[in-house]
Amino acid sequence: MDLDPEERLARVRRAAAERLARAPLGAEPSVLDAVRGVLALPDPGVAPEAAAEPLTAGGAGVVARRAAAVTEELTGFGPLAPWVRREGVTDVLVDADGHVWTDGTEGLVRRSLTLRPGDAEALAVRLITQAGRRLDPAVPLADARLYGVRVHAALPPVSSGGAVLSLRVPAPAPPSLERLARGWPDGPRWGAVLDELVGGHATVLVSGTTGSGKTTLLSAALSAAAPDERIVLVEDTREATPAHPHVIPLQTRAPNPDGAGEVTLAELIRQALRMRPDRLVVGECRGAEVADLLTALNTGHQGAWGTLHANAADDVPARLTAMGALAGWSPAAVAAQTRAGVDAVLHVVRDGRGRHPAALAVPDRPDDPAAPLRMLPALTWTAEEGTRDGPGLALLRARLAGRGPATPPGAGG
Repeated sequence: MDLDPEERLARVRRAAAERLARAPLGAEPSVLDAVRGVLALPDPGVAPEAAAEPLTAGGAGVVARRAAAVTEELTGFGPLAPWVRREGVTDVLVDADGHVWTDGTEGLVRRSLTLRPGDAEALAVRLITQAGRRLDPAVPLADARLYGVRVHAALPPVSSGGAVLSLRVPAPAPPSLERLARGWPDGPRWGAVLDELVGGHATVLVSGTTGSGKTTLLSAALSAAAPDERIVLVEDTREATPAHPHVIPLQTRAPNPDGAGEVTLAELIRQALRMRPDRLVVGECRGAEVADLLTALNTGHQGAWGTLHANAADDVPARLTAMGALAGWSPAAVAAQTRAGVDAVLHVVRDGRGRHPAALAVPDRPDDPAAPLRMLPALTWTAEEGTRDGPGLALLRARLAGRGPATPPGAGG
């Protein structure tokens, strides 16, 4: 069958991508080597002259575009690349049926692009493999970071009907707190409070639902920290990108196929304490590692930040208690450690006005230390009433009064 040049080019891309996916971890062949490898296969599905024609015909401009397309197919995000690079896009999603969606400033939008059966799975396997992780029928779920983009993939039978890809695209540069606050309701008020929290070395947990902007706000807050502070940043997958001159990023590692070599978030938190952090930051607490974080916050480390999923600031005590239970902690132990080590909870939401803070709360400090943990509102925003002060604001400011840059434990005499 006589194929047009674009179809022959597509065959070269697919065959080369499949060959690259079978290569050892870390393999990065050039476009030329990849094409040579495809043509060396017993049945590459395309003759050498057919491969050469679409790669070289059409003049220098066409050749450059086609070479870039092949390069993107072999080592980049393939057909998703235009959306990954598009300004305002925060997420690129591929459903099991191959439909492509994007989220961002336009909201959730289905695009005209549809991946053919098998192409999404081949792309998912290649991206995860390039990132140094494993994705195959034996390990059908993977989370990785590639070129700054967080990549999550699921393969059948876990994802019924086909492979599912979720790409979280970081902002080209982390916005400053000032710039971020411009888009918030009552932005000047909330921006000033954030400056107080950062400058006062408050220990803050940022809560919110998925996609509410927790990591973006975290990056902006850390960017506002004094340049002579050393920030040790611990994450499952690297997402926070603070514009700060002294950041030590640490990332967990999954076990190898033999079950060895795993590095957990809890272990990284313990190791981070030995790295002389001025600020200890945990990208997201999901489980028993919250016990290590709360322990660290009660060893003299001020100005720490972390994030966790919660529907509201008032729900944070229940989340902390549930995660603490995974580490064998009682509710009373979680409450005591939270009251002693956490200064504030900043809750962010995503609504028709975008992503913005909606509540600032502080842990209560009752006379009875055995009382269940509750959050006292310090600031609360609603569409009807705007931003209102709460009883927790005076408590927070009293707690931060006079607090300046702290000497990290073990850093001096």
